[in-house]
Amino acid sequence: MDVTPQQPPQSPDSTEPPLEPPGTGPAPPDPASPGPAPSELPPLSLRTTLRRAAMGAVAGAVLVTGAVVAVPEDEKKSAPPPAPGPVSRALKARDMGSPASLSDLTALIGDRQQWVGTHPSDAPSWALLGTAYVEWGQRSADAAYYSRAEQALKRSLDVQPGEKGNTAAWVGLATLANARHDFVTAKKWGETVRARQPKQWNVYPALIDAYNGLGDYESANTAVEKFTALHSGAPALIRTAQRYRDLGRREDAQADAQAAADRATTPAQKAECLYLLGELAWERGEPDKAVAQYSAALRTDRAHPSLAGRARALVALGRTDEAERDYKAALANLPRPEYMLALGELYESLGRDEDARSQYAQLGTALARDDGEGVDNAALRGRFETDHGDPAAAVKLLKAEWDRSHRSAAVADALGWALHRSGDSSSALQYATRAVDTDGQNASYMSHLGAIQQALKDYGPARRNLAEALLINPHFSPLEGPAAQKALDSLGGPPADVPQGMQPARAPGPAPEPRPVAPAPQRQAPAKAPASHVLSSPLTGQPVLRPGPASVRPPDGPHIAGRPAFSVDGEVAGERVSVRRR
Repeated sequence: MDVTPQQPPQSPDSTEPPLEPPGTGPAPPDPASPGPAPSELPPLSLRTTLRRAAMGAVAGAVLVTGAVVAVPEDEKKSAPPPAPGPVSRALKARDMGSPASLSDLTALIGDRQQWVGTHPSDAPSWALLGTAYVEWGQRSADAAYYSRAEQALKRSLDVQPGEKGNTAAWVGLATLANARHDFVTAKKWGETVRARQPKQWNVYPALIDAYNGLGDYESANTAVEKFTALHSGAPALIRTAQRYRDLGRREDAQADAQAAADRATTPAQKAECLYLLGELAWERGEPDKAVAQYSAALRTDRAHPSLAGRARALVALGRTDEAERDYKAALANLPRPEYMLALGELYESLGRDEDARSQYAQLGTALARDDGEGVDNAALRGRFETDHGDPAAAVKLLKAEWDRSHRSAAVADALGWALHRSGDSSSALQYATRAVDTDGQNASYMSHLGAIQQALKDYGPARRNLAEALLINPHFSPLEGPAAQKALDSLGGPPADVPQGMQPARAPGPAPEPRPVAPAPQRQAPAKAPASHVLSSPLTGQPVLRPGPASVRPPDGPHIAGRPAFSVDGEVAGERVSVRRR
C-alpha cells in the first residue's frame, strides 16, 4: 500500500490512509446533444426483424468479447504500475529490518506527522512516528529527536496500551533506551515484548543491543540465534557478523558481512554492509583495504557515516591532511562526540596542541548537550578524562557505569585503563583481563593489558600482549600505538627460555648462496610518541601532564598465563615472530 503525504483521509473516522487519490477513476461521459429526428421509415416485416435481431446479437457478442479481452491488454500496455514513493520505500525497509535512505525517512516522518494531526487516536501511527524519530536522531547525531520520540511513543500507549496489543510502542521504547545507552531499560521493554510475542522478530535487534551493552554475551548469542531463525536475508547476516566481531571471530564476521553485502537490496543496506567490512579490515591492521571499503560505502550512499572511518584509516597510512579533511567533513554532517575525540587525538599526535584543546572543548559542549537529552555518554567521557583530563574523575564515572550493570568489554577496558592511569594498576588488572578475554583481537584492549602488566612487573605477559597488539594493528591509535611500541622496546626481545611456540622464528625460504657475511638489516626506528606536555581538561579545567610509558628493563624469565587459543604471526624488532596464546 503506497502512502503519500498528499493523500487526504477518506473520512474523519478512518484510521487508514486512502488507497488512491480522489479523481483517479474514469471520468463520466459528456451528455450528447440530440441530433435531428430520423425520417419516417416503413414498418419492417417479422422475418426481417428477426434476422436483423439475430445479426445484431452476434455482432454485439463479438464486440463485448473483444472489449473484455482487448481493453485490459491495452490498458496494461499504456498504464504500467506506478513506482513506489518514498514513504512506501521507507515502510518496506522497516518491514525488512533494513535502514531506509535519509530522504525516504524524512518523507515518512512528514507523512506520519500530518496523519496523526488529523487522526490523533491512531496508536500504530504514533508508534511508527516515534520509532522514526529515534532512527533519525541516531543517524543525524541530533539527540533532541529522542525527546520527540518519547512523547510520540507515550502518546501511542495512552491511546492503546501495550497490554492490549500495542507492542510496537514497547519495541520503540526499547530502541529509544538503547539509543540513550540505557541498556537496563532497553532490556526491560524488550523482554516484556518477547514474553508476550516470542515470534515478533523486530524486538530481537533491540534485545541484542541491550545485552551487548550489559556485557551479557550469552543472552546476546541466544537473541541472535532467535532473530536469524525468524528473519533472513542481509539484516540477519549483518547481525551474525556483528556478533562474531564482538567475540573476536573476525574471519567468521568477514564471511557473513560479505554475504550480507552480496544480498543487500537497497543502497542504504549495501552501505551498511560495506562499512562493516571496512571496520573489519581496519581491525585486522589493513588500512588500505579499509579505505577502499569505506569509499565504496560512500559511493553507494553518500549520506552514510563512513567518512570518519576512512579518516582513521588514512591516519594509519600517513595521509594526515586527507584524514583531517574527512574528519571535518564528517563532523559537519554528523557531529558525533566520538568523532570529535578522534580528531582531537589526531591533532595532539601531530603536536597541534591548540587545535587539540579547541576540539576537546567542542567535545565537552557536545557531551553536555547530550546529557540534557538523557543520553548516557559516561563511557566516552571516561575515556576522554583518562587520557586527556582527570583519570580519578574517569574512575568515578566508569565505576558508576559498572555498578549500573553496564559491563561490556568496552566499559571493562575503559575502567581498567582509568584505574591504571590513576595509579591503581592492581585493581585495573581484572577489568583489562576481562576485556581481552571477551575480544582477544582488539589491539587497544591488548595494549592496555600489556601496559598494566608492565607496571605490575609481570614482564612476560606484558611483552606478549604488547607484541600481539602491534602485530594485529600497529596503527590502532595515533597516540597509543607509538606508546605501545615504545613500551615494547623497553621490554626488549623475548628471553631465551620462552616455551616452544613463543620463540622468534624467521620466515622460511630457500637456502642462500654462500656470500660474505653482512650485518642483518635493521628495522627503522618507530616514530617517537609526542613529548610530555601539559593540557587542561575542558571538562574539569584542571591542568594534566601526559606522561610517557614507564621505561623498565625486565628480568629474564617467561611468565605465561592460561588464555584462550590464539595465534598471530608478524615482525617485531626486525625478526619474524610467531606468537601463540594458549
